[in-house]
Amino acid sequence: MSMFPGTVAFDEYGRPFIILRDQENQKRLTGIDALKSHIQAARQIAGILRTSLGPRGLDKMMVSSDGEVTVTNDGATILKLMDVEHQIGKLMVQLAQSQDDEIGDGTTGVVVLAGALLEQASNLLDKGIHPIRIADGFEMAAATAVAHLDSISEPFPVNKDTREHLIKVAMTTLGSKVVVKCHRLMAEIAVDAILSVADLEKRDVNFELIKVEGKVGGRMEDSQLVRGVVIDKTMSHPQMPKELKDVKLAILTCPFEPPKPKTKHKLQVGSAEEYRDLRKYEHDKFLEMVRRVKEAGATLAICQWGFDDEANHLLLSEQLPAVRWVGGPEMELIAIATGGRIVPRFEELSPDKLGYCGLVKELTFGTTKDEMLVITECRNSRAVTVMVRGGSRVIVEEAKRSVHDALCIVRALVQDSRVVYGGGSAEVSCSLAVARAADKLSSLDQYAYRAFADALEAVPLALAENSGLSPIDSLSEVKARQAAEGKTYLGIDCMGHGSNDMKALSVIESLHSKRQQICLATQLVKMILKIDDVRSPADQE
Repeated sequence: MSMFPGTVAFDEYGRPFIILRDQENQKRLTGIDALKSHIQAARQIAGILRTSLGPRGLDKMMVSSDGEVTVTNDGATILKLMDVEHQIGKLMVQLAQSQDDEIGDGTTGVVVLAGALLEQASNLLDKGIHPIRIADGFEMAAATAVAHLDSISEPFPVNKDTREHLIKVAMTTLGSKVVVKCHRLMAEIAVDAILSVADLEKRDVNFELIKVEGKVGGRMEDSQLVRGVVIDKTMSHPQMPKELKDVKLAILTCPFEPPKPKTKHKLQVGSAEEYRDLRKYEHDKFLEMVRRVKEAGATLAICQWGFDDEANHLLLSEQLPAVRWVGGPEMELIAIATGGRIVPRFEELSPDKLGYCGLVKELTFGTTKDEMLVITECRNSRAVTVMVRGGSRVIVEEAKRSVHDALCIVRALVQDSRVVYGGGSAEVSCSLAVARAADKLSSLDQYAYRAFADALEAVPLALAENSGLSPIDSLSEVKARQAAEGKTYLGIDCMGHGSNDMKALSVIESLHSKRQQICLATQLVKMILKIDDVRSPADQE
């Protein structure tokens, strides 16, 4: 009973009642007030992202507490960098993160859809409909929408021969990003990277084999796909060769240092002779380490740890090029690419544990002498690195995020190769299907169905609004044409091509991404509608 937040008392008739402690220090929202507060917070978050949706969406500038600037229109990144206090606002941040983790794209769309559903739920609450009936109706409407999405999706074979079609899907994803001026190039890089590492028989993509590396300087058009590994390091000594061919790599996690006694005892050196002996011992140990590497047949040592100038000079004099301070993920990638083994001790080094690659060379950028090491022509040619260039750090970071989204959407197509058409066409088609289903219902659920249908229209409305079009006119025209002609691929003409035919314009999206957006948004809205009591400390606004 000591954990109980109050005391039990009895009235004059012996009936028990509970007196809760610290009631004056508690703030409490209940019933419809709690629901309205939650809906208002979520709608504000969705309103922030709404203007970033689509190919004409605007970017947001996020400035951190230490002055670091990020410019992006990626929904998950914006929400991650926002300082959100409200608990329901934090749920919206997690919603965008879930979409980003699962699909990698569609993060803005899922938050806009969740905000629209909550707006419709608010109207239904005002009509006196119980929140549970609304939540259950939304869930059934979502099932109807997902089933309709499956029926209008089209198979999209993914193999080496359909590269051009995959590039069009990647271009749809990149259409709203900062890389739009190198639209085609970035899409080709993303598709080629995925096709290099994908196992098309198992429909699996090992994302760890793809590394996205950015380097400030140069133009975005200089970005390239390197079939190998790029590490932001150079040879440990400036006089070591800048280019090596037919290289055998020793991948070491043990340092080039003399062994230290693993005791707490101190070593006392009492004379110059003893000091010379110690120096000779260290020197001999260094030589032994270098010779072990040489005897194994290695022509390049990749070390996770650093080594001092003496060891560096010794490596140069023994003609063994080396790279130091290589990070753990890079070590693993180099081992996978070259077919080598990571060796933790010099005693375990043997010729069969060496990696092999055809070429290792240093790349120099601009006048600043920035250098990077490229390891290419590897045994396992599946490991690739996307090298992104740009005029500033902000642009390079945003380009890396854009390429990541494109990689994710192509990966989603490898795993589930069905597609739907973009430009809001899929949402309009689902909205019409859910509205038709509502007409067949006689119960109270038809209100929730119609509200869900209206909420789905928030995406094409936002696309039209962000493109400078009349939102109501554009949506009405597309809805009327879809209803009359039965063409589910008619959407909003955001780029002013003069056609609403998304199929002809190759505006293609992954079915898996669209389904996930509807399911995740509905789950979150259902959870929010079920919260009717909030207790928080009084000093928390």
